[in-house]
Amino acid sequence: MRYEGDVYRPPSEADSFLVQATLGCSWNKCTYCDMYRRKTFRERPLDDVLADIAMAGRAYGATVHKVFVCDGDALVMAVERWLPILDACRAAFPSLRRVSCYAMARNVLAKSDAELATLRARGLQLLYIGPESGDDETLKHIAKGSTAAEHKEAAARAHAAGMQLSVILLLGAGGVERSDAHAHASAALVTAMDPRFFSALTLTVIDGTPLARAEQKGLFTLPDVATTLRELRVLVAESAPTDAVFRTNHASNRLPLAGRLPRDRDAIVAVIDRALAGEVPLLPEWMRGL
Repeated sequence: MRYEGDVYRPPSEADSFLVQATLGCSWNKCTYCDMYRRKTFRERPLDDVLADIAMAGRAYGATVHKVFVCDGDALVMAVERWLPILDACRAAFPSLRRVSCYAMARNVLAKSDAELATLRARGLQLLYIGPESGDDETLKHIAKGSTAAEHKEAAARAHAAGMQLSVILLLGAGGVERSDAHAHASAALVTAMDPRFFSALTLTVIDGTPLARAEQKGLFTLPDVATTLRELRVLVAESAPTDAVFRTNHASNRLPLAGRLPRDRDAIVAVIDRALAGEVPLLPEWMRGL
């Protein structure tokens, strides 16, 4: 397949066919993110995208069960561009079970209810949305581009269209100052968004990002390991989705966890408490990554 630059996908899309329909991120302002800073956002020529799908169909055919549409917030594409991509995926992969993509709340809200329903009917089943925080002050500081209320509205509209959500929160995003508010508000946002999948990542300050410059000026302090574990504990203890698959299997995390919420809440909290007490080993720093 033909890819330009680095390509990112969620851990759960490890066995998916990745089709690069857009390059970069249409927002590209989040202060902590370095993923797409060296890419100018644009849509790849549709003929090239469709050719890649056809090529993958000839090579892999019925072995492809999932497709992840890249790059950063592919939902920004117009419905008229999405539909031939979705149709081509169904034609190329007879065993296809789902198509998914990264999305921002603003992408969802920019589409009508009818447009969202059409995308779902043609195969776009799962949206990965990363509010990172439910605390509006933190959202402002990290330049996420949407408020907690807008994330709730986006989730409600996606659910109404029949789409599933995977919600991503970022431990440490509030810094030391907002750590407590960030954790409690994020748990409340997870409850309100009611995702099918819920994951937590751990913030890494990357050189060259606006957040790194804020840290150098003393305007941001990254919470220590114990504080981020306490944030994780609050997220698990207080969030109340209907039935969500919960993971902290991203490489940025120090404590890999898995289960369902709320079913496994007590067991997961117990592991976090043992980790805080030093009874469960954390991943060494050299094993962590982005």
